[in-house]
Amino acid sequence: MALELPRFTTLADYLDYYAAETPDADAVWHAGTTLSYAELAHRVDLVAGSLAASGLTAGDRVAVLSTPRPEFLVTLLAAFKLGAVWVGLNPRYTYRELAHVISESEPRLILSLPNIDDRDLEPDIARLTGEFAIERAFRLDAGEPVGALGTLPESRPFAPHASKPLDPATIVFTSGSSGAPKGAVLSHRGLVYASCVESEAIGIAAPRVPCNLPINHVACLADLTGTTLVAGGMLALLERFDPAEIVDLIERLRLTNLMNVPTVLQAIAMSPDFGERDLSSLRVVSWGGAPLPAEIIRAYRARGIRLLTVYGMTETIASITFTGEHADDEVLSQTVGAFDPGMRVRLADEQDREIATGEQGEVQVQHDGLFLEYFGRPEATAAAYTSDGWFKTGDVGVLRADGNLRLVGRRSEMIKSGGYNVYPREIELCIERLDGVALAAVIGRPDATFGEVAVAYVMPEPDAAPDPEDLRARCREDLANYKVPKEFVLVDALPLLPVGKVDKQQLKRRAMGAA
Repeated sequence: MALELPRFTTLADYLDYYAAETPDADAVWHAGTTLSYAELAHRVDLVAGSLAASGLTAGDRVAVLSTPRPEFLVTLLAAFKLGAVWVGLNPRYTYRELAHVISESEPRLILSLPNIDDRDLEPDIARLTGEFAIERAFRLDAGEPVGALGTLPESRPFAPHASKPLDPATIVFTSGSSGAPKGAVLSHRGLVYASCVESEAIGIAAPRVPCNLPINHVACLADLTGTTLVAGGMLALLERFDPAEIVDLIERLRLTNLMNVPTVLQAIAMSPDFGERDLSSLRVVSWGGAPLPAEIIRAYRARGIRLLTVYGMTETIASITFTGEHADDEVLSQTVGAFDPGMRVRLADEQDREIATGEQGEVQVQHDGLFLEYFGRPEATAAAYTSDGWFKTGDVGVLRADGNLRLVGRRSEMIKSGGYNVYPREIELCIERLDGVALAAVIGRPDATFGEVAVAYVMPEPDAAPDPEDLRARCREDLANYKVPKEFVLVDALPLLPVGKVDKQQLKRRAMGAA
């Protein structure tokens, strides 16, 4: 059934809409407690009144340090009601990483949990407020003041800010996989477009969706929170990832959508009782950020679940591509689908000239919902666009004759070996198709003869022990000689960034040390 959603200005408008239309419908689940839309809207208004009483006004930035829990969602929507700009902080960040985000985004207030797991956050908050002249810091949860963390003032009546579509909504920092993270300013228009288009592509009214991704990631804000909220659904917030728990919650909460990064979906499918559990409520499994191994695709397909992969990035907010409803295993594992017809997309050569179907080029995008700027970095913002106004994703791909895009790699990760351009993703896909391989990550390291050579870090499947020489021989069957990695390194696990992507900077340092 086709799903057509209303178009409002901000995600907070959708909260008010469903609080009026379906006040008793489930909005949020967390740790056994469910909030209805009416209850969530009441909490949001209370916190918005407290933030207004603390002096927060339209255009101010407020940083929130939290796991995915109701307070995260409440502060996000409360900030939007005031016209403030919300900045998510990941509790897995070191102090150095927190300081980078705070120094770049310059928030007026910090809201934080006092501790998470075994980590006492108050000393870091005290240091941040002193070092960067933060006006005030408050406890995110209910409780007595703790050191630098005060309690929010009593809520007072406030006048909701009449935001415009291109007003800034949030600052999301890039993953840092290829350099220092930059703060991308995302607009309300971009968030609403991304949420509505993806929700309509999925086609499920009032979906029930688990969310365990970090609150500072665009996939948490748009792909999970946004798509659920605009369709009047329920967000099941999980503060840590446990594949057995998610399988259990699919049964108990009748979850409908499983949307996550491939590493998470792979762990769920490999749960010991995955094949025996009741997954009849689960209608869609969707992923982005990296390919999902073919055997995992088959495991979900065997349960009769629709599969969907998307491709986007922080700066585009919305997904650039979607696979079709009836995409086969080859399309799902080897491509990221076809372009969103609501975007203008081209593939271009190194001179930013559009290339033909079947040729290799950079994915470039024009769209009204793109990020507004890199906060405080006008030079970086200008450098992100071509002279004729196309955003440069940095991703290199090939548009196939069937209209699906196959990604090859990132320009920043390109390996220049013996005068040839080598893209790691092409090699990784080749390795991951081989028996006994769960995941692969390819990076370049300097070489006296060829300038650079590829090094492949390979994580075997459980109880498998692939032979590096056999992997090399198999790669030679499908890859030109200059693309075959110089070295294959078997590892128990690949280092990951907080968002679940492979930390290739760490692998490069490891390769340099080994060399």
